[in-house]
Amino acid sequence: MNKKALGILFAVMFLVMLGFGIIIPVMPFFAEQLGATPFQLGLLMASYSVMQFLFAPFWGGISDRIGRKPVIMIGISGLSLSFFLFAFSDQLWMLFASRILAGFLSSANMPTVMAYVADITSPENRGKGMGMIGAAVGLGFIFGPAIGGVFSAESYSTPFLIAGIVSAITFLFVAFVLKESLPPERRLKKGGAQESRWSAFSGSLSILYVLMFFVSFSLAALEGTFAYYAAEKAGLDTVHLGYIFMIMGLAGAFVQGGLVGRLIKKRGESLVIQLGLVVSAVGFGLILLTDSFWTAALFLSVFGIGNGLIRPAVSALISKRTKVGQGAATGLLSSFESLGRIVGPPLGGAVFALSINFPYLGGILLTIIAFVLYRIYVGRAGDAKPAA
Repeated sequence: MNKKALGILFAVMFLVMLGFGIIIPVMPFFAEQLGATPFQLGLLMASYSVMQFLFAPFWGGISDRIGRKPVIMIGISGLSLSFFLFAFSDQLWMLFASRILAGFLSSANMPTVMAYVADITSPENRGKGMGMIGAAVGLGFIFGPAIGGVFSAESYSTPFLIAGIVSAITFLFVAFVLKESLPPERRLKKGGAQESRWSAFSGSLSILYVLMFFVSFSLAALEGTFAYYAAEKAGLDTVHLGYIFMIMGLAGAFVQGGLVGRLIKKRGESLVIQLGLVVSAVGFGLILLTDSFWTAALFLSVFGIGNGLIRPAVSALISKRTKVGQGAATGLLSSFESLGRIVGPPLGGAVFALSINFPYLGGILLTIIAFVLYRIYVGRAGDAKPAA
C-alpha cells in the first residue's frame, strides 16, 4: 500500500468536501434571495445529484483510459468554477447553471479517487484505503458547514468565494503533488466493451449496486426529515441539530478512518457489510426513542457507525471482484448512491407527512431488504468466508 499517495488522496478529498460543505448552510438562503420558491429550491438541490447520477460512470470510464490524475483535475477545476459562478450569480437561472456544471464535472472526483485507491492498494488493504477516503469525506462535511455558517454573516456570496478558493488550491495541490497511479500499459483501449455505462452491472455484483442504492436512499430520507423529527420529539433547534450531525459525522469518520480497515483485514468484507447493516437497522429503531439532545446524538451516532462500515466494505468488494476497469466500477457505484440521494429526500418527506415515524420505520425495512440482498449475493458469489 502506497501510504504517501493515500495520505495525499485523503487531503485532496478532505479539501474537496470542505469546499462543498462550506456552501451547505447558505445555499437555500442565497437562492431565496434571488426569488426561488421552495419547489425551485428543491429542483436546484436535486439538479446536482441528477448530474452526478448521469455522469459518474462516464468519468470513471474515462479515467480507465486516460489515467486518474487528469480526470481528478477536471473534477476539481469544475467544482471551483461552479462555486465562483454561483457567488457572482444575480439571476436564478445562473444558480441552476452553476449546480448543473458542478454536478457534471465534479462527478469525476469520487469514482476516480476510489479507482486510484484500488490502483495503489493490495486486496487485503483495499478496505482500509476505501475507509480513509470515506473518513476524509465525512470530516470535510463536518467542518465545511461550520466555516460556511461563520462567513455567511459577511454575505451570502462569501462562503461560495471561499469554497472556490479552497477548490482552486486543491487543484494546484493535485497538479504538483499527486502522481499518476495508472501507467499507460494498464489503461483500457478506446472502443472496448468496458466503455458501456452498464458494463460493471453484471453477474452477482449487480446485487451490491442495488444494495448501495437502498443504503443511500434510507440515509438521504433520514437527513431530509430528521430536523423536523427532532424539533417535534425533543424540541431541538438548528444549533443543536448542527452539533448532533457533527457528532454523527465524527463517529462515522472514526469508524471509516480506523476500525473498518482492521475489521476487513481480519474478518473480510462479508462480515463487515452485514455488521454495518445490522447496526444501521438498530440505529433507525433507536431514533424512534429520541426524546432529548443526548439521545438524538447517541442514536444518530449508532446509525452513523453502522453506515460508516458499509460503503468502504462494499467498495472494496466491488473493486476486487469487478471484471471491468476500476473507474467504471466505482463510477457506477457513485451513480447508484446519487440515485438514492435523489429519491430519498422527497419520498422521505412524503411519508413523514403521513407519520413522523414512517421514514425511520421505512429505514429499518430498507436496511432489512439490503441485508437480504447481501445474503442472496453471498449465495451466488460464495462470499460467506472471511478473508484470510
